[in-house]
Amino acid sequence: MNARSNADTLVTVFGGSGFVGRHVVRALARRGFRIRVAVRRPDLAFHLQPLGRVGQIHAVQANVRYPASVELAVRDASAVINLTGLLFGRGKQTFEAVHVAGTQAIADAAVEHDARIIHMSALGADPESPGEYGRTKAAGEAAVRGIAPEATIVRPSVVFGPEDQLFNRFAFLARMMPVLPLVGGGETKFQPLFVGDLAEAIARLVEDTTIDGKTYELGGPDTVTLREIFEFVLSTIERKRLLVPLPFALARLQAQVLQYLPNPPLTPSQVDMLHDDNIVSETAEKDGRTLKGLGIEPATFASIVPSYLWRFRRTGQFRSSAA
Repeated sequence: MNARSNADTLVTVFGGSGFVGRHVVRALARRGFRIRVAVRRPDLAFHLQPLGRVGQIHAVQANVRYPASVELAVRDASAVINLTGLLFGRGKQTFEAVHVAGTQAIADAAVEHDARIIHMSALGADPESPGEYGRTKAAGEAAVRGIAPEATIVRPSVVFGPEDQLFNRFAFLARMMPVLPLVGGGETKFQPLFVGDLAEAIARLVEDTTIDGKTYELGGPDTVTLREIFEFVLSTIERKRLLVPLPFALARLQAQVLQYLPNPPLTPSQVDMLHDDNIVSETAEKDGRTLKGLGIEPATFASIVPSYLWRFRRTGQFRSSAA
């Protein structure tokens, strides 16, 4: 454990105001760490301050595309957590700029200031991935390892929670559309991971300084297909919809158009990623580089998701008489 108390330890969190970030900040605050949240818009991060004591959480301006701002955000920190990531690119915020160049800037600054690095990647990270998301995530991992071999890398599966872009998005589509497409037949496998469990894992990795240089693969207790996720969502929100298999080629063609929407429901990169399963490897299970290896019993999505999908029912928080 740390020689210094947690109250004397400053942790810089890049991407701390996002979906995963706010839960990581909460987990760190509960352990008493001082937290510097590095974000592009500090004025949009005020919602984080009530998660800790007065003065415990402080937001600063930093953009991973500008190394000078990254270096200032890392200064005096004992640990640096990189949670930045994109689901789709816009303008200068490209996969390459954030996942690769931005990650390299954070790792460079952390090494310069002798801070430990915990980098969040994704289970789909693969230099041979058909999708740009997976390829750039893999390139980001390589950049971190090249600069700081002792860095800890976390690869989560798809993450769920009240503000997620997984179950919420599928429920929204089910409310609006009579037919739901199953890309590639809906056979791709996932291990949905509760955001609270992911945050707890990262907080434990920060607190235990004896863990370095490992790559953790984190997934929930259930392995389900895309079809099974859709069926669960429909059952939860009490709606009947036709599930139609959509070939990858046709799905990618549609995604080429949908990607230009302000918040696209599907992008070409996401279609490409659906070619491969998103589950924890047997090697990681054997080596204990999982949630259970960190002493965390993961929550099932069935025990949590209904608590926030009720708003997509016709009857809202009340169940229909037929249920």
